[in-house]
Amino acid sequence: MVEELAQADDAVAACVDAAAWALPEHELIAALDAAHRLEKRLAAVKLALIREVDGRGTARAQGASSTAVWLRDRLRLTIPSARRLVDLATTLDTSNPGIRQALADGVISLDQARVIADTVETVNRSADAETADKAVGVLTDWARQFDPTHLRKLGTRILDHVAPDIADATAQAALDAEARRAAHDRHLTLSEQTDGRLRLTGTLDAETAGLLRAAIDPLSAPCGPDDQRSAGQRRHDALADLCRLTLRTGKLPEHGGDPAQVVVTTTYEALTRQLGTGTLDTGLHLTPDTVRRLACDATLLPAVLGGTGQPLDVGRQRRLITGPLRRALVLRDRGCAFPGCDRPPRWCHAHHIHHWADGGPTSLTNAVLLCGHHHRHLHHSDWTVQLAGDGHPEFIPPAWLDPEQVPRRNHYHRRT
Repeated sequence: MVEELAQADDAVAACVDAAAWALPEHELIAALDAAHRLEKRLAAVKLALIREVDGRGTARAQGASSTAVWLRDRLRLTIPSARRLVDLATTLDTSNPGIRQALADGVISLDQARVIADTVETVNRSADAETADKAVGVLTDWARQFDPTHLRKLGTRILDHVAPDIADATAQAALDAEARRAAHDRHLTLSEQTDGRLRLTGTLDAETAGLLRAAIDPLSAPCGPDDQRSAGQRRHDALADLCRLTLRTGKLPEHGGDPAQVVVTTTYEALTRQLGTGTLDTGLHLTPDTVRRLACDATLLPAVLGGTGQPLDVGRQRRLITGPLRRALVLRDRGCAFPGCDRPPRWCHAHHIHHWADGGPTSLTNAVLLCGHHHRHLHHSDWTVQLAGDGHPEFIPPAWLDPEQVPRRNHYHRRT
């Protein structure tokens, strides 16, 4: 299979540099149709490979917390996209060979395959296998005429066409299935931009959407006739107000032994002379004015940093990795330090590199920040961790995974 895919790759590469402008119109359209059909067939191959990777447990064997996380790191996908691929690969492999074949034949697209699979899942809960097969045939035929959005709308009444005697009874089942999909697809992604801002993307289920609107709408109203902010700017400011109000309640859960807090790193000179910037423990940068404003309503936690950004003095040592020592660990690792993991500091445990039970000290040079999954994985696998010459953690993979055992680092928490 690898050799055949390599040959297909070479053939496609030859087409990339071909002069499309020289094609007569009918050949241009034919080439577009062929490229689209090839894309759909390759999607079928990709799903089959993902299903095999997931079934073998390859992701967890290589240290990832799930196949979706492994795909994110391997193929540079977003987690939602990777999760949808894994789910569809599983669905088509276990219960929908007709949909898989239609995709392999280039008859339907990946998005249409998702719609048909979702619809057939609903049919299976209220009808027999024969009816489900009929639904696949009808939807596949419709897919030649309708895009995924229209196809999903038509699919809500598919039983009117394949089993009208039970159509009304299953209408509620379709609504319930949609609610389950909404719950499964809920997510919120925070993407750091190069200038320190965050891009928020995601999908809220109906209940959470109602809660957000109820909380944010009163705060996003115009302040008066002279309010020149756009609607989007007002919602942004309302979200900031909502976060401030929540932090002031003092009722947020603790993390790492410390109460919920915003940690800003700066220098004493920058704070007193209004020079330079500050850095949040998430890696985002703040202007001098913002740092001074936050300092007006905050407890100052001093930290002295060396030339490589290593915390040198963060207060007295404690037996547990909490308080000043944990804050130093967050400043250094910025999140789970295991390669390929993007878990933030507040989701992480502090791990002793030289185990406490074996006489290892509780110190910054003997600690690394790990999420729950990778903390367990490190204790029960052949991976090892050490501090490199610059004082930052690096992980040595087992020989079966990398015979050269080249040290690996996490690149998701870089601040530059």
